[in-house]
Amino acid sequence: MKFSFKNDYSEGCHPNILQALLQSNLEQEAGYGEDQYSLQAKELIREKTGNKNCAIYFVSGGTQANLIVISSILKPYQAAISASTGHVLNNETGAIEATGHKVLSIETADGKLRPSDIIPVLESHTNVPHQVMPKLVYISNSTELGTIYTARDLEELSAFCKERNLYLFMDGARLGHGLTAEISDLTLEKVAQLTDVFYLGGTKNGALIGEAIVINNPILQEDFGFNIKQKGALLAKGRLLGIQFLELMKNNLYFDLARHANQQAMKIKNALQERGVAFLSVTYTNQIFPILSNELIEVLSEKFEFYVWKKIDDQYSAIRLITSWNTPDQGVNDFIQIIKTN
Repeated sequence: MKFSFKNDYSEGCHPNILQALLQSNLEQEAGYGEDQYSLQAKELIREKTGNKNCAIYFVSGGTQANLIVISSILKPYQAAISASTGHVLNNETGAIEATGHKVLSIETADGKLRPSDIIPVLESHTNVPHQVMPKLVYISNSTELGTIYTARDLEELSAFCKERNLYLFMDGARLGHGLTAEISDLTLEKVAQLTDVFYLGGTKNGALIGEAIVINNPILQEDFGFNIKQKGALLAKGRLLGIQFLELMKNNLYFDLARHANQQAMKIKNALQERGVAFLSVTYTNQIFPILSNELIEVLSEKFEFYVWKKIDDQYSAIRLITSWNTPDQGVNDFIQIIKTN
C-alpha cells in the first residue's frame, strides 16, 4: 500500500479522542451541544482565546462552517471577498453562491489578502444599488498555498476592515498549523482580537470530524444559533463534537499535533532544498509545493500518493505534499531517501 501525502485527514483521530468517546459512550447527556463536554470545551476555548464573551458553535466540517458563517451574517445583496486560491472559490462546489452571495475573487501571488488587494474591488463596486456590496473579507490561515499571516499582516488587515466597515472572517481549517509554524508570531488570542469570526479546524488536526466556530463580534452573535439549526448542522448528539474539542484543547494537544505535522513537512522541505529543488510557494506549515521533474514525480508515485498541483512546463510540475498529526518518521525518511538517490 502506498503511503499518502495527499491530505491531513487520512487517519481516523488521536487515541485520546477515541478513548474519551469510549469512556463516555453509555452516559446519558443533554442533546444539541448542551452536554457537559461541549460546555467544558467551549470554556476552554474561551480561556485560550482570552475572549470570555465569544460565542462558540461546533459543526461537522469546514465547508459547512464557511457556508453557515457567510450566509448567516451577510444580507442578501452583500458579497464576500476572497483570494483566487480561496477554499470557498475552488473547493466548495459553489456553496456560498448557492446561498445567493457572490464571491469576489482577487489574484494574489501567495494566497494572502492585503488592504492594497482589496481597495480595487471596493472601488469597482460603487455603482449603488446596481452592484453587490462587498461586505466580508474571507481569509484562511494557513492558506491554500501553505503560507501564513503574521501578526502585522492581520493587524493591518483588521484595521482596514474596521475602517471600511467590512467583516473579517478567518477560515481556520488549518489554524493550528498556521499558528505553530516556526516563523509565526501570531497567537490564538491575537486572532480572536482581530477577527469578527474564525474557526478552529479539528478535521485536519486530529479529530474524527468537527470545527469550532468562534464569533468575536457581539453583533454577529445574535440569533446565530438559528442558522446552525436551519442549515442542518445542529447535531442531536452534539457531545460527539464537544468531546473531541475538549480532548484537543486539553494540555494544548491541538497545537502539539499541528506542530508535529509542520515539523515532518519541514524535514522533507529541508531535504529537497539540499538537492536544489525550488518551490511554488514559501511555506513553513504542513503543506509544501516542490517543483520536480516529471520523471522524479513518476518514480515517487510508485510508493507515495500526492497531488500533482500545477504544470510548470513540459519537464517540470509542482506537487503538493501534506503531512498530518500522525505522519511517522518512517514515511518521511522513505520519501527523503528516494529524493537523495534520484
